[in-house]
Amino acid sequence: MAAPPPRKRREFDRSIVDGPLPSAVWKLAWPTMLQNVIGGLQGLVDHIMVGNYVGFTGNAAIGVSWQIYLVVIVFISSLFTGMGVLVARFAGADEPEKVNRTVYQAFITAVGLAVLFMAPVGYLSAPWLLDLVNAEAAVQAEALPYLRIMFVFAFGNLMFFMLSGALRSAGDAQTPLRLGVAMTVLNVVLNVVLIAGLGPIPAFGTTGAAMGSVASGWVVAMYAMWRLWGGGWVVAFEEGMEWLPDLSVIKELFRFGLPTGIQGVAMNMAGVLLLRFIGSLPQSAEAQAVYSLSYTQLFSFITWTSVGLLGATAAVAGQNLGAEQPSRAEKAPRVAARIGVGVAVFVGAFFVFMPETLLALFGMEDPVVLALGAQLLRYLSVSGLFVTVALTYTGALQGTGDTTSPLYISIVSQIVVPLGLCWVLQTFYTLQATDIWLAIVLGHVTRAVLSVVVFKRGKWKEIEVDIEGQGGPAGARS
Repeated sequence: MAAPPPRKRREFDRSIVDGPLPSAVWKLAWPTMLQNVIGGLQGLVDHIMVGNYVGFTGNAAIGVSWQIYLVVIVFISSLFTGMGVLVARFAGADEPEKVNRTVYQAFITAVGLAVLFMAPVGYLSAPWLLDLVNAEAAVQAEALPYLRIMFVFAFGNLMFFMLSGALRSAGDAQTPLRLGVAMTVLNVVLNVVLIAGLGPIPAFGTTGAAMGSVASGWVVAMYAMWRLWGGGWVVAFEEGMEWLPDLSVIKELFRFGLPTGIQGVAMNMAGVLLLRFIGSLPQSAEAQAVYSLSYTQLFSFITWTSVGLLGATAAVAGQNLGAEQPSRAEKAPRVAARIGVGVAVFVGAFFVFMPETLLALFGMEDPVVLALGAQLLRYLSVSGLFVTVALTYTGALQGTGDTTSPLYISIVSQIVVPLGLCWVLQTFYTLQATDIWLAIVLGHVTRAVLSVVVFKRGKWKEIEVDIEGQGGPAGARS
């Protein structure tokens, strides 16, 4: 495919650092929130089709596989958090050369990790990982090919995550939205064909869901690389860039990204261990299916928008700190949190008043599954209020370069509190499903409180960001 004719790079949007702050947050937030909701719909389509075609064992297989897959994908994606810190700070300081250099090095590093680490290690370790979460034999049979396909062909999705983060941190949230819509539409079309079969194409069931996900990611990734080399976006791959690692940039990527990677692994390992507790319940398959549908899918209507607000807050706070306006950075999470709470209240109302209707969309008819699902959704209606506050303040911390504090906060709130409570109840009493649901809520409450308190301390104002050989620090503080 030939590269498009060279075009001039778009200028950074200076209204993020000069215009009204609510408008700046909303400008980045709404496309990112919508992108996450639309992108998340492909997971819902997977679950709805697999639930009706394969049954709840297929739903459990996808849920368990995604929980494992995210442990690895989140760690590698931590590079993109480090990239986002640098890009936002350099964009705020109006230094496009540093922005492009950072994005290019993040791309090279991600390629190496996906090819040399994720594909071979993920493929070989998949059976052991499924044993770790106490998945039943029927669930493992559905999950193993799904998980292996996701690991081996992960590069397309990684490229999309990287590009979305880079563009958003540089102030363009609408291009990732367009790419996300294209990838979701393609994924849905492929899933309709591959899960249930069409004409001469056989029905692949759960495996077809994985095939559709990776294929759509690769198509969008190839288009994105074509555009990056051709120009016209706010970030670009410039002529003369070599296929060699730039250690000064990679060092900074890991400096800011590694704590987020460890945080992501810790949080997702906590999810895996929580699945292990769920797997110890008398009706474990039903409970795991409920957790997969209610927590990883329906609750995502809150977390998708909250993660979108996290990205928007990170970009606004980081750019304003780069432009030497820390007071604007300090106000950004408050603006974003108000939006998030409003969404959480709206979605939570459906969880409280229409739980059985929501679960029925996935073909859930088993009375035990319906009862457990309705129960969990009511707990999650409370959790949503706290998780959205936690994520917006996490975004502000990470965007300004404090990626270490969210790591410690997550260890306490997502590991010590919920898993500790489950362990105590399982050891000294009889662990019930409601105990696990309560542990999830308490973890989110703890995370929200700690995130707000740590951000208000203001130590993020002193963090310096730079890459060697390219001038002085952007947004440095003495």
